[in-house]
Amino acid sequence: MKIIVPSMLAVALAGSFTAQAATPPDTLVIAQSIDDASSFDPAEGFELTSVQAFTNLYQRLVQSDPQNPVDLKPTLASSWQAGSDNRSLIFTLRDGAKFASGNPVRPEDVIFSLSRVVKLNLDPSFILTQLGWTKDNVDGQLKKIDDSHVQINWTADVSANYVLSLLAAPVSSIVDEKTASAHVQKGDFGNAWLGAHSAGSGPFQLRKYVPHEVVLLSANPTSPGGAPKLKNVLIKNVPDPAARRLLLEQGDADIARNLGTDQLAALKGKPGVKPMAIPMASLYYLMFNAEANPVLKNPALWEASRYLFDYHGIADDLLKGQFQVHQSFLPEGYLGALKDNPYQYDPEKAKAILSKAGLKNVSFKLIVSNQPPYLDIAQALQASFAKGGVKVELLPGLSNEISTNVKSHRYEATLNSWGADYFDPNTNASAFAWNPENGSTTLAWRANWHIPELNKKTLAATAENDKAKRVALYQDMQRDVQKSSPFVVGLQARNLIALRDNLKGYVQAINPDMVYYGQVSK
Repeated sequence: MKIIVPSMLAVALAGSFTAQAATPPDTLVIAQSIDDASSFDPAEGFELTSVQAFTNLYQRLVQSDPQNPVDLKPTLASSWQAGSDNRSLIFTLRDGAKFASGNPVRPEDVIFSLSRVVKLNLDPSFILTQLGWTKDNVDGQLKKIDDSHVQINWTADVSANYVLSLLAAPVSSIVDEKTASAHVQKGDFGNAWLGAHSAGSGPFQLRKYVPHEVVLLSANPTSPGGAPKLKNVLIKNVPDPAARRLLLEQGDADIARNLGTDQLAALKGKPGVKPMAIPMASLYYLMFNAEANPVLKNPALWEASRYLFDYHGIADDLLKGQFQVHQSFLPEGYLGALKDNPYQYDPEKAKAILSKAGLKNVSFKLIVSNQPPYLDIAQALQASFAKGGVKVELLPGLSNEISTNVKSHRYEATLNSWGADYFDPNTNASAFAWNPENGSTTLAWRANWHIPELNKKTLAATAENDKAKRVALYQDMQRDVQKSSPFVVGLQARNLIALRDNLKGYVQAINPDMVYYGQVSK
């Protein structure tokens, strides 16, 4: 069936490809790839395009301050207090808050929104099931106290502050129960309909979604956070980064996202354009399979590898600003992240470490995605390790093949990346410093790294409610992993974007969902 695009959208699309055309004064036009989008239901969407939209379509009980993400602010809640049992929080809902439909935000909407995530059991649901929630018990964990108060309980041994972090994640967005329930199909809690519609209270509504073509958001003037300054946000699918750069340079787009280093370099000094490199919660690391052979299990190889990773050569020269050097498992910008980078490229020191340990003629096979920047980084590592006397055999392959082999322990070493799933230190600690030995495919498990003491610290950190003590725990864990582990964390990615310089009020922070359109003006 042919989809009829609204006339305003058609005009905007047509105009945006006219040479030297200015974008409409009431519309923010963004050029990026949206081919990854599969659903705009916050209980399901986990792709970059979807997650970027959620903060603009929905609100949570609490959310990160756009200017200081580690600071959680009340949003649809006006306040909260911990229960006496240390296993509950009572939220006071914001007075007068309404969804875009005009329906008031009620305790029933909070209960519906959180419980449907667990019952649907889609990709992001693991964020909330960390609370001990299951489809069988979640209804008993969520309670309406009165028309303006809702109580949230949990059974897991985690602190209230940790729970607040999870409730600030996109999956915890509050959905208008009445609107979603009017579109239920076969008991799906409105999931199919919400895949291409919205039922939130954010500054915008999802007006039109044409897969692989366009996402159109329109203003929600009654949003509890205030009406947005622009009427529309038009996100066009432009898969080629060079084409995105050209559209921005010509004035046919206001923002070009996910550019390459070549595109960003081409825009520097161009009139009317503002290039930006925004740190992302995405780390690139070398990982050894500690059980593949005795050499790969030897801490001396792990230590030597820290001096064979050409950090600045890769970040500054090879990839020219697309990455920054970062050597701990919490990205810069996260609570407790270490900022020091104690290791430098030093092949002679690496040789001495290997010689002292009696390791000679060291070699290993490195499986890596055949896509940039993975293969580019791996080729650079092959050269830098060779100067330290270590032979690295590259085995490039398809990304899904690499992932399958790593998860089944069929590898010696790999170069990969890790992106945060939610804005809390545990999202990375539970990957790099947690191996429950129960088949959970954490990175530590994939590395065959057995760490009972670090496991205890990881659990203790989620249960700790004192912020300073929690920071100290995560910093200790980072130093442990940084000093001796089968991981060599080397790089933190940057999101390369460019804006027209007449834009004001655009904010983008470290996590994918931290993209804010509500205060943008021209």
